[in-house]
Amino acid sequence: MSWWAIFRLGLVQAALGAVVVLTTSTLNRVMVVELALPALVPGLLVALHYAVQMARPRMGFGSDQGKRRTPWIAGGMAVLALGGFGAAVGTAWMTTAPAAGLLFTAFSFVLVGLGVSASGTSLLVLLATRVQAERRASAATLVWVMMIFGFALTAGLAGRWLDPFSPERLMMVSASVSAIALCLALAALVGVEDSAPTQPANAMYGEDKPRFLQALRQVWQEPDARRFTVFVFVSMIAYSAQDLILEPFAGVRFGFTPGESTQLSGVQHGGTLMGMLLAALAGRRIAGFGFGSLRTWMFGGCLASAVALCGLVMAGVIGPPWPLRANVFLLGVANGAFSIAAIGSMMALAGQGQTAGSPTTTGTRMGLWGAAQAIGFAVGGVLGTAASDLARWLIGSQVSAYGSVFAGEALLFIAAAWLAARIHMPAHNGSAHHSGLQPRPEAAAPNPNPALGGRS
Repeated sequence: MSWWAIFRLGLVQAALGAVVVLTTSTLNRVMVVELALPALVPGLLVALHYAVQMARPRMGFGSDQGKRRTPWIAGGMAVLALGGFGAAVGTAWMTTAPAAGLLFTAFSFVLVGLGVSASGTSLLVLLATRVQAERRASAATLVWVMMIFGFALTAGLAGRWLDPFSPERLMMVSASVSAIALCLALAALVGVEDSAPTQPANAMYGEDKPRFLQALRQVWQEPDARRFTVFVFVSMIAYSAQDLILEPFAGVRFGFTPGESTQLSGVQHGGTLMGMLLAALAGRRIAGFGFGSLRTWMFGGCLASAVALCGLVMAGVIGPPWPLRANVFLLGVANGAFSIAAIGSMMALAGQGQTAGSPTTTGTRMGLWGAAQAIGFAVGGVLGTAASDLARWLIGSQVSAYGSVFAGEALLFIAAAWLAARIHMPAHNGSAHHSGLQPRPEAAAPNPNPALGGRS
């Protein structure tokens, strides 16, 4: 797959991010501020859209049954756009009929979860089966940076268009964003899959096509797939648990104003972007110098995240003399590095354990890992706030409660690093790579270049 084709898939990811950020962030604020609803309402709706993403393995399995992934991406984007607009309609409806509006919004959030599952999973599978091994980290970085760009652009423009707020304006802005995102995604997908050889798909196996539970069982029985699933789940809990408590911690211990704490989140996001760009070097050799394997960056990124979180524990003990902004920036760098390395590893592992001529389970694998990510992210957000409240009740100090959560996250990152070190990255095989399949580990040829993500 050429860089132009990868960029086009990045446009699809940006469009996906545009609809999601409007649904999960902007509507969150509208429900709490303009509609004066309890914060629990949007929290449960966002958790619902994550819970629905447990359907990702089934979506990935479905895409395995055909010869093309783009219909699943396009169809998922259509469902996502419909769900995003429906969520805005339901939110506006709550102003006159709260119960009916809430039910319609909940249904729309289910559509959002299904749309993300179908489009996001199939897009990653397409990247995994078409991108050259040494380009995977760079491709993952490009696609995810474009998604972040979609987040930022949509949040900025939508925020401007929503003023002065009215339910009608909310629906108009949502309809515009959803329509533009869908049209952009469909335009970007035209011919992108036809530009590369069609991978073997399960449509050719006839009666030998595996059933979903059979394919899922096959994937789960593979040690590396199972370890990687647990790694994604644990690391995502650790990654997301501090999202909702970092700004309150800065306010309570360092006296940050709301504006300053918001800027602190910007510092963290800037660090995340830098970490992603650094991790794009994984697996490459420039001027004879190797930048390490994907597994090395996963391991190192998790350990560095644990160190940065221990720094936040120290920040709670020492207080304002501690360089909080630098600490948070380093946390962002470590998080960005490990997350991009994990996505690159996901792409590398997607075809592991398969033999040429057997039905592909690439989509099922990617779906399993996507579900682990979504559930881990949801659990982390809830667990971080709940644990801080519990610790505050037990300890009696809000600062110490936040510190205990940061310490727990550090332990989770250490556990994730241990899991990452035990994952065997597949050796590269040219024919297997281009077909989307990888030889079984026992049949794989030794990889003479560990910097490309394998063992020599």
